[in-house]
Amino acid sequence: MDRCKLYVITGETYHPNRGLLEVMESAILGGADLVQLRDKDAPARELLEKARALRELTRRYGVPLIVNDHPEVALAADADGVHLGQEDAPIAAARELLGPDRLIGISTHSIEQARAAERAGADYIGVGPVFPTATKPGRTAVTTSFVAEAAAEIRIPFFAIGGIHPGNAAEVLAAGAKRLCAVSAVVGNPDPGAVCREMRSLIERSERAASPEDAAVRERAKEVTVNGVLRTTEAGTLLELAAEFGLADKNAVAEHNGEVARKAYWPFLPLKDGDRIEFVHFVGGG
Repeated sequence: MDRCKLYVITGETYHPNRGLLEVMESAILGGADLVQLRDKDAPARELLEKARALRELTRRYGVPLIVNDHPEVALAADADGVHLGQEDAPIAAARELLGPDRLIGISTHSIEQARAAERAGADYIGVGPVFPTATKPGRTAVTTSFVAEAAAEIRIPFFAIGGIHPGNAAEVLAAGAKRLCAVSAVVGNPDPGAVCREMRSLIERSERAASPEDAAVRERAKEVTVNGVLRTTEAGTLLELAAEFGLADKNAVAEHNGEVARKAYWPFLPLKDGDRIEFVHFVGGG
């Protein structure tokens, strides 16, 4: 579980013209390293059939399989664990059925619920929904403030979940998340693998940005060329440099040493002596 970074949950309503296994295999090939079967409407027999089919697929790639809500289905399909909601059976009951070796995760929507899950013996928790999401209609978004609280306090692995996609994942990672979970952003995309590769890239950039070596680079003053002008800056990342120019929250693009740097990567792109940066700020007209 500690090694898992990108959790993808099934959502067949988001891909009505493509098969479950086709979509999930694409996600796995793109970098999903934990998969959950979630189907609130399927009858028990159909759910078990899907679980067994996904078990065969995930075992082929060495990826753990979690079943949502139903520990008995997880056991019958030889899945690696179950994911519970706050209104589902208690963790202790699921543990009694599944035994000590299978994983038990639970959704949490507040730091109090996260603490309770950790005390009850959960192997991991979901933290969210970070942003509004159709997967959890009516559920108020917890925002990245809960992500920051969990990062500061919770010791078991947690996955940030809820409305997360490549365009906002950097914000979630910057709040302290080390693991991400997605549903519609991945399975609802024509190319699930491509989305997974992009999200894995963001996670890996975040990990590198947190390394001691990159931290030392960020702490040093450095000389960079910005739009043809040499300047000294203490900005450690491209985002911090953009903030010095008032562009962090503006409609702007950047080139870093001749290559376009997507804005989602700005928080994780360390600046070094001699870097060449070009900013272009788009101003809307009336």
